Amino acid sequence: MKMNETIQALSIAGFDSGGGAGLQADLKTFQERMVFGTSVLTALPIQNTQGVQKVYAIPLEAIEDQLAIIKTDFKLAAVKTGMLFTADITKLVADFLKTAAFGPLVVDPVMIAKSGHALLKESAVAALIEHILPQAFVVTPNIPEAEVMSGMTILTQEDMVKAGKKIQRLGAKNVVVKGGHHLEGDQSTDLLLLENGQCDWLSAPRINTKNTHGTGCTFSACITAELAKGKTVSEAVHTAKAFIQAAIADGISVGLGNGPTNHWAYRKVGANDIQ
Repeated sequence: MKMNETIQALSIAGFDSGGGAGLQADLKTFQERMVFGTSVLTALPIQNTQGVQKVYAIPLEAIEDQLAIIKTDFKLAAVKTGMLFTADITKLVADFLKTAAFGPLVVDPVMIAKSGHALLKESAVAALIEHILPQAFVVTPNIPEAEVMSGMTILTQEDMVKAGKKIQRLGAKNVVVKGGHHLEGDQSTDLLLLENGQCDWLSAPRINTKNTHGTGCTFSACITAELAKGKTVSEAVHTAKAFIQAAIADGISVGLGNGPTNHWAYRKVGANDIQ
């Protein structure tokens, strides 16, 4: 086998001691989608399924060194950002990505943990919008995150479209507004707003479970893996929707709090269901 023949992707994100979110979820997802995963650690949350206790930022020099060493050795086909935590980290990552041929950028604008603990400092939100979003090929906010970025309240699917268009005007080419947060109904419906203005709605039955830790990380990581394999945005998002639906439906029962999704669940539903 030739060097760098295997499809490779990068996750720039925070750590999860409990293994259900952050870098761990990203790498598990990459592996399940047959993409080799590399990683750059930005922050160290002290957490388990019951919540985040505290967060330590990784020194800027260490983050820059990680990015540089990845750049010198790997041939990346896609990259995603997750938890960036501070304005300085956000700006550093954004500046580095401008100089690196890492492939399409998927941005998961991680802001709040399931427990309510802030994973993006308030001062970093503006940095994310100013420096990261203009480079985003795909951005995947949930409803609360989309409200922050768009500056509007989202109560309906029409609001999701309006918010998505506002986020596009901030620079992101394709926007996925995830409807699983706060919108009522027996269906969990997401909006894919494509660069050409086309709206694509993706729905799946809403699942009554507390085992949803890491859903956003897993969903965006699956999109990243599919883009790395050369799939279109629409194909990547549809695959990610099916992947995360299976992972939630067959959640893992560990810990005393919000358990993680099941990254190998798609194997049980059959290869024909997720291509």
